Amino acid sequence: MKILKYLFFLILIFIIGTAIYFGTKDGTYDISDSMVIQAPPEVVFNKVNDYKNWESWGPWKKEDSTMTFNYAEKTVGEGGSYSWEGTVNGSMVTTKVIPNKEIEQDLKLETPAGERTSKVYWTFEETEEGTKVTWRMAGEHTLVDKAYFAITDYDFEEGIHKMNEAGLEGIAEEVAADMKRYSINVDGVTRYGGGYYMYTTTVAQQDEIAERMEPMLTQVMGFIEQNNLNMAGPPFTIYNQFDNTTGTVIFSAGIPVREQVITPEGSPVVCGFMDPVQTVKISLKGDYSHLTEAYKTGMEFIEKNNHQLHPTAKMFEVYVSDPGETPNPADWLTEIYIPITVQETETPISF
Repeated sequence: MKILKYLFFLILIFIIGTAIYFGTKDGTYDISDSMVIQAPPEVVFNKVNDYKNWESWGPWKKEDSTMTFNYAEKTVGEGGSYSWEGTVNGSMVTTKVIPNKEIEQDLKLETPAGERTSKVYWTFEETEEGTKVTWRMAGEHTLVDKAYFAITDYDFEEGIHKMNEAGLEGIAEEVAADMKRYSINVDGVTRYGGGYYMYTTTVAQQDEIAERMEPMLTQVMGFIEQNNLNMAGPPFTIYNQFDNTTGTVIFSAGIPVREQVITPEGSPVVCGFMDPVQTVKISLKGDYSHLTEAYKTGMEFIEKNNHQLHPTAKMFEVYVSDPGETPNPADWLTEIYIPITVQETETPISF
């Protein structure tokens, strides 16, 4: 009996000593990783702000194939949450959101050794290259965890860094794929209503059109605002003349207005009028880099249906979406109109 009591006291002293030893060790952690993703902050923010996206870009299911996800009624923004079941069960809830800038979340894990909690922080910083995303997790290890990490020599910080890096790479891949999505649809034959518009014209190489167009539209918009004119529709471009030998194009960038405007002599912005015209309309949803394919699709439709191109009216495209307000190129909507000779009466589309 004395030997058993002696062993008991030795074990008790060892347990107390171990607890004191590990209890004095600092258990706080604050781990973060960053990556610059080539996309606007809003696009990257939206990929993180909705928990329904996490299953696709997160690295967890690759490590635990048994994991299943459960989504709350609200998964986006402050108060949004989701949970999962697997080797380790857990849940997460969003506690604070500053749109396109910050997200804060509470993480809870149910482990064999009990419940574990952490704070998770996201920041989204616009840079010249895109968006710098920082994923950070902070908390404090329990006494049991500190002992386990010491005994097993498990590097907790290294494990979190690997998770963060894999997750950030997953977000970058998802965002890149999202921004490349596009669709082209031939809406058919329709009559465009025409009307007055303010415009400016230049000549440029075909691969310079996009670069030259932005300052031209800015100039036209400035004229409209300065003179308190009423816009009658979204901006557009008219292609006046192509020279395939030199690869140049004369084009006008314009904005529809409600009435005729008499401009002073020498004004770089002038008023024009487009007659109503029958057209083949093509809708492109996606980046402007797909415009060439959209025009090709329209021309194939015209040839297949034996339509004849209009001898004098010019092709034009209307920018329904404003890239400044719609950061994801996959959501840009451009309407392309290719004039054809009159064959039948369609419902007019006005500016």
